[in-house]
Amino acid sequence: MFYSRLIGLSLILFVFACNSGKNNQKHIIEESNHTYTNALIHESSPYLLQHAHNPVNWYPWGKEALDKAKREDKLILISIGYSACHWCHVMEHESFEDTTVANYMNANFVSIKIDREERPDIDQIYMDAIHILSGRGGWPLNCFALPDGRPFYGGTYYPKDKWLQLLEGIHKFKEESSNKLEEQAHQLTQGIINNEHKFLTEENPEITLSDLKALVERWKTQIDFKKGGLNGAPKFPIPTGYQFLLQYAKQEKDLKALEAVNITLTKMAEGGIYDQIGGGFARYSTDAEWKAPHFEKMLYDNAQLLSLYSEAYRYSKNPLYKTIVAETSEFIERELRSKSGGVYSSLDADSEGEEGKFYVWTKEEVNRVLKLHPEAIQAYYSVKSSGNWEHGNNILHIKKSKAFILKNYTLTESEFDEALTDAKNTLLKARENRIRPGLDDKILTAWNGLLIKGYTDAYKAFGDEKYLTYALETAHFIKENILKSDFRLDRNFKNGKSSINGFLDDYAFTISGFISLYQTTFNIEWLNKAKVLNTYVNTHFKDEHSPYYFYTSNLDPKLITRKKNIADNVIPAGNSEMAKNNFILGHYFYKPDMISHAETMALGVKENALRGGAYYANWDQLLMWMVNKPYEVAIIGQDAKKRLKEWNTYYIPNAFVLGGAKEGTLDLLENKLVNGQTTLYVCKNKTCQSPVIEIEKALEFIK
Repeated sequence: MFYSRLIGLSLILFVFACNSGKNNQKHIIEESNHTYTNALIHESSPYLLQHAHNPVNWYPWGKEALDKAKREDKLILISIGYSACHWCHVMEHESFEDTTVANYMNANFVSIKIDREERPDIDQIYMDAIHILSGRGGWPLNCFALPDGRPFYGGTYYPKDKWLQLLEGIHKFKEESSNKLEEQAHQLTQGIINNEHKFLTEENPEITLSDLKALVERWKTQIDFKKGGLNGAPKFPIPTGYQFLLQYAKQEKDLKALEAVNITLTKMAEGGIYDQIGGGFARYSTDAEWKAPHFEKMLYDNAQLLSLYSEAYRYSKNPLYKTIVAETSEFIERELRSKSGGVYSSLDADSEGEEGKFYVWTKEEVNRVLKLHPEAIQAYYSVKSSGNWEHGNNILHIKKSKAFILKNYTLTESEFDEALTDAKNTLLKARENRIRPGLDDKILTAWNGLLIKGYTDAYKAFGDEKYLTYALETAHFIKENILKSDFRLDRNFKNGKSSINGFLDDYAFTISGFISLYQTTFNIEWLNKAKVLNTYVNTHFKDEHSPYYFYTSNLDPKLITRKKNIADNVIPAGNSEMAKNNFILGHYFYKPDMISHAETMALGVKENALRGGAYYANWDQLLMWMVNKPYEVAIIGQDAKKRLKEWNTYYIPNAFVLGGAKEGTLDLLENKLVNGQTTLYVCKNKTCQSPVIEIEKALEFIK
């Protein structure tokens, strides 16, 4: 009944939107260099600054805008997007730069612009509203609310004429039926509040291997075993999903699960979603073949894909995966690393007002650049005279195997490899002369935490010191610029300052990154910092009525509700990552209460996790640890770091490694040092096998 009422009122609003219209004059703030300047000019977010000279009188989220709406009895328009969002740019150009539209918005609404990457807490609330209203979501997100912030209607992208009609219809509805808006806002807000995960309360929930096997068998029916990814289009890389399948494949020797991972990673690497010239992945593919991407390149995707390809390499030793990690790392360091040591957020999909223009090629452009065996290279990258995409352009992607090219163009492997390397270098150099996509140069703590983990995983797989250097540079940036003396983290950093208190994922991924640094270096400082940050989260984010964490700190100003993010997505949920952190730290510090807390969290989402596939995959990794209890592998002695580096080349997803040259402070290392030798102890459930010296002997204890 509740949802049908909302849909009914939505239809009424749409009728008003399509049948009314009038213009009003707007208030303009002028400055010397621009016709229009609004309150966003004082913000640091590149996305907000993009709108600072719109004729719309935008405000950032905050007391000033909310007080203005209440004082003037105006409805609020909350418009949410991000810097790399193509359709956000389209709507800005069509509507928010148009003076007729701006006049009407300024006269009748208080308009608030939000960068969803800076304020995911606000985005989550209003995205929930849109999902309840329409069953869909996306960005730009445009939500209408009462002066107190309670939403009553909204949608995503609107063309200019539809947008203006909607504005007029909503304003007219407010003037004529304000009581119905109040009713809609109340019901929708209650829907948002009630749209929370209900903690499973059965007395003795448990997880079995049979449960996980059923999950994986169901998941396999959704996999596209010819093209990779899930069946159909669009296709998103969801790294945590394939990390779980890889973990399951290794521990249960499931060749079909391994095939699902390998076909996906291979097809992504060969597709247009991967930048064949400059490295790095776009956000998703619009088609079923990974060919035509939505060209924005996000740090969070590439950080997680470093981890996924590195872990897959440790399992399979596929040289393609090593190449992808190397080239993706080069992209991040070349185009996203800041001088301060942190890493920027993203590159835009657009340049010169056109999506993908920076990345695509005509056949003539490619011909002018290539020197060695151009016909073979163009065949390899699927370049056609008429183009393989829009407007005669080509998206470089691989459909013909290397063996096919060698045979049909009578080349030796070394000749082709030399030509391919030369092609990448010359095409990249030629591309640098183009107008570049916009750079979102804010630094987000959560995404940098993911990158620490990505680089430590790359170091484990390949032993290349540069990956460890990059991980440490990122970690030291967080320690020196983001982490406060009371162990509070900020969300963002730009131009030497940060302005937003950290959210749950900022802590969760930083903790995870610091744990991984310990596992890579045996420097106990990182593990101790992870533990203290974990304690801070329990103090400021924990829900006293459930085992889960709120997304916002108890230090933050209150919104209309305090949300918890439970389900994983393209980025794992803060709660699933915190559950894993509790589980791992509980083993390192011998804290049974932390392990129990993690297991209670996981069992509380068991029903969803066993049905949710990739969207609960981070939880599934923890459930897998609960079914097959992890090993603790202690490496202690003068050559501990050397042995650790060797150990880490193996893919062992159910082993937590610890150690050092001395025993240190961790309980499991006590009385383990043997003078004159480096020793390995494989332990499980507080029981250790006989100490060994050789890595191979230790591996024999791992099942």
